[in-house]
Amino acid sequence: MGPSFNEQFDQLGVWRKGFASQLAEFRSWLGEQELLDAAVQDHLQRLEAQLRDDKVCVAFVAEFSRGKSELINAIFFAHYGRRIMPASPGRTTMCPTELGYDPALPACMRLLPIETREQTYSLAQWRSRPSTWVQLPLDVDDPDQLAAQIAKVAETRTVTVDEARTLGFWNDALPQDNPMVDDRGLVEVPRWRHALVNMAHPLLKQGLVILDTPGLNAVGAEPELTVNQIALAHAVVFLLGADTGVTKSDLAIWREHLLPSHREGESHLVVLNKIDALWNGIDSAAQVQVQLERQRQQSAQMLNISPQRILPLSAQKGLQAKIEQRPDLLAESGLPAFEDALAQGILAHRQSILLSAVTGGVRQMQTQVRRAIQIRRRDLDEQMLELRSLRGKNATVIDSMRQRIEQEQRSFDSSSTRILALRTVHLRLMNQAFQHLGATSQRRELEQLAQALEHSGLKLGVRKVYASTFERLRELGDKVRAAAAEVQAMLGASFKDLNAEFGFSLLSPEPLQLHDFEQALGQLEQSYLQYLGFGNVLKLANPLFGERLIKALGMRLRSIFENAANDLDLWSKAATAQLDAQLKERKRSFARRIEAVDRIQHAASGLMEHIAQVESAESLLQQLDQQLHTRCEQLLHLPVLEGAACAVTPAVIPVDAAGDTEPLQQ
Repeated sequence: MGPSFNEQFDQLGVWRKGFASQLAEFRSWLGEQELLDAAVQDHLQRLEAQLRDDKVCVAFVAEFSRGKSELINAIFFAHYGRRIMPASPGRTTMCPTELGYDPALPACMRLLPIETREQTYSLAQWRSRPSTWVQLPLDVDDPDQLAAQIAKVAETRTVTVDEARTLGFWNDALPQDNPMVDDRGLVEVPRWRHALVNMAHPLLKQGLVILDTPGLNAVGAEPELTVNQIALAHAVVFLLGADTGVTKSDLAIWREHLLPSHREGESHLVVLNKIDALWNGIDSAAQVQVQLERQRQQSAQMLNISPQRILPLSAQKGLQAKIEQRPDLLAESGLPAFEDALAQGILAHRQSILLSAVTGGVRQMQTQVRRAIQIRRRDLDEQMLELRSLRGKNATVIDSMRQRIEQEQRSFDSSSTRILALRTVHLRLMNQAFQHLGATSQRRELEQLAQALEHSGLKLGVRKVYASTFERLRELGDKVRAAAAEVQAMLGASFKDLNAEFGFSLLSPEPLQLHDFEQALGQLEQSYLQYLGFGNVLKLANPLFGERLIKALGMRLRSIFENAANDLDLWSKAATAQLDAQLKERKRSFARRIEAVDRIQHAASGLMEHIAQVESAESLLQQLDQQLHTRCEQLLHLPVLEGAACAVTPAVIPVDAAGDTEPLQQ
């Protein structure tokens, strides 16, 4: 039996930290060699942060009583020897629950009261209001206390029908989906809207985030949960009952909330849980297998996915087998096969993304650093020509050369005025580019859509407004590229003049690329379309729901635009870093050349001695270039996890990409 998901995830964590340490050591070496300019340092720090702080979110989604919490117990908490998430009959998770780790917080569970649904603040905004949450301490070393506290996510309360309607749990147009009314005219709703569990579980400390979601009503009432957290999860596990197959409510969750962001072939899996319900002692193992295969085929057909993406298992038997240490029962439960599929789908894919980011970043930095080495080599060549031309020359010639070097230095120093003007224009143009990605631009483009959603009644024509909104958002990206092209043209022309007049060797910057911006906007547009269809007409008629929808959209947009702004900032720094590097190197070169001439004037042996020093310096530069190549190749060919080795395209992936979730943030 191969390594479990926990073991494979732990291996990924060790790999990430080891890789980040290698990058930190590389950054330290560059600093020692005085090759660490601002752009290279910024790029390296971002890559290190991405590797060290990378989050991997696994979302478990299903209708009530499909065994989500039990599967979480079986995969992540079996070492406690008991259930931690509430999963016994009559006790199930009633509110979305995030499990993660933030070292800045104590071990605790924070609960957001359901009454906050009466206001339009998004979940992200509530996260920034810690006083609103009820905080409970957790003792991770006491399984009973831990389970008792987390069991509060199963709590409910009774409210009137009007209150249930306001909170989003009652729909007059769909009475069959409404909760039962008791003899007092009250209905039962969840007590809490959202739960955040912060604990130092080994996997959570490595960056894993677990999202446990309740049934259809709770998921559908939280647009931010569906189109932000679930859509951005690195793996989504959708659970069905082996005894029921795909029910009407299962199909509703799949079509309305998962299908828009479904990524078959990567890390979206469907689980046919509770296969032990078919172990009745009457049917043979072969007959049970036939029943399971038939259920898989029928479920795959209804969900319109490959049957290979549907994995049969028994979470309850898997948990029992791990607690009792029974390998035979564990194999029969199907849990190991699921854990392996989940690990291969999520961990290998995640590592390939990180490798792509590092590959592109290291290649780009290698080019920038090599350029600085070439500048040093050119300066040494100039010194060598000067020194060799002094052989056999008298003091007058040497003094004349010193005056010529000083004249070159004065001429070079006069470039500071031109460079200052260049920096001023560059800063002004970059500020214009950043304005297109700022919060003001985003709010302006969302105003029309917000107005279309905020009034009561049917929202006719809202899809047209929605489409035009995203068209304008894409135009903002076009404006950013146009502004960057203007910066590129300005820098290219200025660099050409500086090269000709002052002896620089500046290269025109590469064009700005915003491929991930376009892709993220497209994915966001598709994920929200589900809320604008005919099936959600009645929900959209509620202005409170419309406001929550627009706030959730705004939060996701902010993340996308912040990532684009980070890309723009990195591009800008890389474009001008070579100017700073060459200024620094040329100033050093002039100082060394004048010092050499002075020493030659005062010592007969100074000329040959300094020629030898320059030759030695050239040899050291050659070694430095070779060391750079060796270190970069080591970074590009670090061992990968088993099963994660794949062809990696050398492309720069933005650091802190929009696919990461933000668990447990204050």
